[in-house]
Amino acid sequence: MDERTSMTLALVGDNMITRHALGGQEPETREIIDALQAADVTFGNLEVLPNDFKGHPAQESGGTHIAARTWVVDELLDAGYDMLSTATNHALDYSIEGLLETIDVLERKGVNYAGVGRNLAEARMPVYVERKGNTVAMLSCCSTFAKGQLAAEQRPDLPGRPGLNPLRFNTVYEVTPEQVEQIRTIATELGIEDQRLQRLQLGFGFPPDDPDLVPFLDLNFRAAEKPAIRTTPSDGDMNAISTWVHEARNRADVVIVSLHGHEQGATREDPAEFIPIFAHRMIDEGADLVVMHGPHLLRGMEIYNGKPIFYSLGNFIAQNDLVHVSPADAYTRFRVDPSKTPGEIARIRSDDGKKGFPADHRYWESLLVNLRIKQGRMTAIELLPVTLGYGDTVLRRGRPRRAHGELAQSILTRFAELARPFGTELEINGETALVTLPEE
Repeated sequence: MDERTSMTLALVGDNMITRHALGGQEPETREIIDALQAADVTFGNLEVLPNDFKGHPAQESGGTHIAARTWVVDELLDAGYDMLSTATNHALDYSIEGLLETIDVLERKGVNYAGVGRNLAEARMPVYVERKGNTVAMLSCCSTFAKGQLAAEQRPDLPGRPGLNPLRFNTVYEVTPEQVEQIRTIATELGIEDQRLQRLQLGFGFPPDDPDLVPFLDLNFRAAEKPAIRTTPSDGDMNAISTWVHEARNRADVVIVSLHGHEQGATREDPAEFIPIFAHRMIDEGADLVVMHGPHLLRGMEIYNGKPIFYSLGNFIAQNDLVHVSPADAYTRFRVDPSKTPGEIARIRSDDGKKGFPADHRYWESLLVNLRIKQGRMTAIELLPVTLGYGDTVLRRGRPRRAHGELAQSILTRFAELARPFGTELEINGETALVTLPEE
């Protein structure tokens, strides 16, 4: 007899929580908290280091050095979060010490997290949650990160390196044959090609695997009929992640693969070419759904072999402009007088809200996804529109609230337009939308 009962799985996007965001002071926020708590399992992406600012700020951050007090974790747990993905471009904002402190905090508080670890094996491993006779597994990986931020394997004679679970990808720039010849000429006349050959001779590099590629500095070019940027996921990383998907498939009823990445196609709302390739592979290997975050705005969704792929759920909590402190590198990067306070960095960076995230409504609109699951199979997807307060003050915006009226209709209609190129049709019913999954 199958003891698994029907359950719901809630999904949300990026949680950049630096202040109280889920206190439920407003009725619309209370609606969101009720929805999170009503789900049997709630998943979100943790894009902040709850480490009390311990560690040394890295020179290269994910944009903002985003850390917070450890109590932000308690707020997420109290709001109903059960699983947090942690492989993001901010995981090493406070260097290895800051990441290790974050890991200690998450483990002390009993958080079910995946995506970072003290070595690569830990970072690759899934996490498991059991509810109503169902086991849900989640793996977390990241495609956007700085050099040295990925975790490394441990060896018998040396420990591994703490870091994130990487999904690397290869980029080839296709240009016309005439442009390829121009690149060859420039590389030769500047001495760049001679320096590359010297590095190969010294044993510090390797020629491209594809003989048709023309290397120039750190870029690879190839002749084609028209210019294009082509990206493919790393076979090594895909194979390694697939190994853990197989492990999770054998140990869980539902398997989630979480990907954090900023890479785009023709527009910011289009995923880069390698992302659908990766998502399809994960489902082929046994994942039940792929959920992405990182671009900070909504992208479309696809139903692939009966399984959902969310190419970005956007922001869910966006309080990066309220980060408590910022290191000296942040003042230098954004050309802010070092005598200014942290809040001035965000204000000057956005030109008083005239550019960047504050100036674009898309960064302040999101979705809360409810997946209905019966005996391990997803049957339907309910989409609830969420607003983070576009146009509100820096103090008030960034907290999730249930969208109503014309705004709710606008968010759902825009998401339907983003999903249509992937062959997904939404059934919009007032302030919610539904996608019915095909029976197996």
